[in-house]
Amino acid sequence: MVFSFPRDSFCLNTLERRQHAEISAVLESLRKKLRMLNKTKEHWEETQNYIQNQAYHCEKSIKEEFEKLHLFLREEENTRLKVLKQEEEIKNQVMREKLKNIKDQIETLSSTISDIEKALTDYKGTKKRVRCNIQEPECIRDILINSAKHLGLLKFGIWKKMANIVKYVPITLDPNTAQSNLKFSEELTCVRYSNKQLLPDNPERCTSRVCVLGATGFISGKHSWTVEVGQGKDWYIGVARESIKRKSVVFLNPTEGFWVIGLCNGDSFWAQSSPRTKLVLKQKPEQITIKLDCDKGKVVFINAADLTTIHTFNDRFTERIFPYFSPGLYQEEKNSVPLTIRPLKITVDVE
Repeated sequence: MVFSFPRDSFCLNTLERRQHAEISAVLESLRKKLRMLNKTKEHWEETQNYIQNQAYHCEKSIKEEFEKLHLFLREEENTRLKVLKQEEEIKNQVMREKLKNIKDQIETLSSTISDIEKALTDYKGTKKRVRCNIQEPECIRDILINSAKHLGLLKFGIWKKMANIVKYVPITLDPNTAQSNLKFSEELTCVRYSNKQLLPDNPERCTSRVCVLGATGFISGKHSWTVEVGQGKDWYIGVARESIKRKSVVFLNPTEGFWVIGLCNGDSFWAQSSPRTKLVLKQKPEQITIKLDCDKGKVVFINAADLTTIHTFNDRFTERIFPYFSPGLYQEEKNSVPLTIRPLKITVDVE
């Protein structure tokens, strides 16, 4: 007995199986994507927790490193304040002794005068769902905290950054040698004419000329510094020997211990040789570099703008030589033009 099935029924079953397979395939694809999304979600949650943990440890390390820097600066501050306090105490003690001595002298002399007066008085009568377009999850790069950037060479990075804000000048000025009409910047790298101040007439102070010496003297080797003279009308710069006469009027020439050049009345440049030499310059310099060679006895003045030599002194130095600065005289302080020692460029080299 032969059985036969309707052709339409067979086709229908085949179609249903095909559709079922297609739907199953789609469903499995969706389930696979769901598993992938859940796995990605789990991974990203772990990544988020790790980022927070990284940030916490980086923050902790940064604070610890800065605390070390703060501690260093506090200790340096305390050390410097201690040294200052010691100097203050020593010098106050010296002054107390000197004051006591002079008071004793005053008392003795007053007593003597009184006795004499008395005797005289006596003498004179007093800071969409299934078919929705689900994209592959994004591969996120560079999502973790860049610990290397934050922590790697932290101290070196800060030190290198500080080089951009810290200035270094090869010469600082010594206010203890300054004439009383001179005023200085906080770091003692700039001097200008000012109102007269009441200053002690200590032996180091120059009173005969409106000038100041550098804080450091040189007895050997090569040294150089650049002075910004700006648009000043009267100034003198150069070097002077330690034994110059500071209280009496002297001529600015090598015989008296000065190797300097200057500008007079805003238009005449002179080398203070003996006799002085008039300098003919192509352009008015605003920055002048002074090169001192103690061993060869040479002082060279160079226009920092074009590196042309302005003048050279050749001599023989037998004692310590100090930088010399004189910003000139002005009727009013507001019109005065300062002399400024230019800072050197700070570089951080690694070998």
